[in-house]
Amino acid sequence: MGLRKALKTSRLLRTAIVVAGVFLLLPYVLVPLYRFINPASTLMAWRWVTGQRVERTFVSLPLVSSSLPLTVIVAEDGRYCSHHGIDFAELRGILEDADDFEQLRGGSTITQQTVKNLFLWQGRSVVRKILELPLALWTDLILPKRRIMEIYLNIAEWGPNGQFGAEAGARYAFGKPARQIGLGEAALLVAILPNPKARSARQPRGDVQRLAGIYVGRATRSPAAGECVRVARTPLVPPI
Repeated sequence: MGLRKALKTSRLLRTAIVVAGVFLLLPYVLVPLYRFINPASTLMAWRWVTGQRVERTFVSLPLVSSSLPLTVIVAEDGRYCSHHGIDFAELRGILEDADDFEQLRGGSTITQQTVKNLFLWQGRSVVRKILELPLALWTDLILPKRRIMEIYLNIAEWGPNGQFGAEAGARYAFGKPARQIGLGEAALLVAILPNPKARSARQPRGDVQRLAGIYVGRATRSPAAGECVRVARTPLVPPI
């Protein structure tokens, strides 16, 4: 009886190890596919599974106003074009200021935020951060900067009721497609991240307007910060 119980425990342990291995390795297999496949975030998938509303139209980077990726970079990850998925200079400063790992705040690059949204979960967690760091390095190695930015802009939550991606966010906030928003509107969208339920670009309060003003100033002073994601844009075709 004891031997049977031990064998059953051993099988359960092996199964658990295999499942954990698949969970850990699957993102590394999926990332190369995302050069060609437009992915959804874990939050979007959760909303689909639970029957909640999801509004998302995936648009390529040339169909997004150049003001938006630039503003995202100057607001959240100023060295996006020069680091390799992790901004070690920023991370070093945060580590020096924190008393322990639990106190770490900020320091997530756009690539880290992208892999978190694609494969992990929201909220602060030491385990999630440990999983996130090598994934960010792998993603930056495999995907071009433009593609990472394109995915990020299309999976970020940009509205209070299931609006995901720049296109849905721009249409909800300003009644226009993402390719037509200006610098000020882009800054308002970025200012509501990462909590579009508490902040609004459609009816911005003073705190959102102040943040947007800061981002406009940064973008104006550092137009070259988005050089690595600059793309040729399809000209607007007037209606016939």
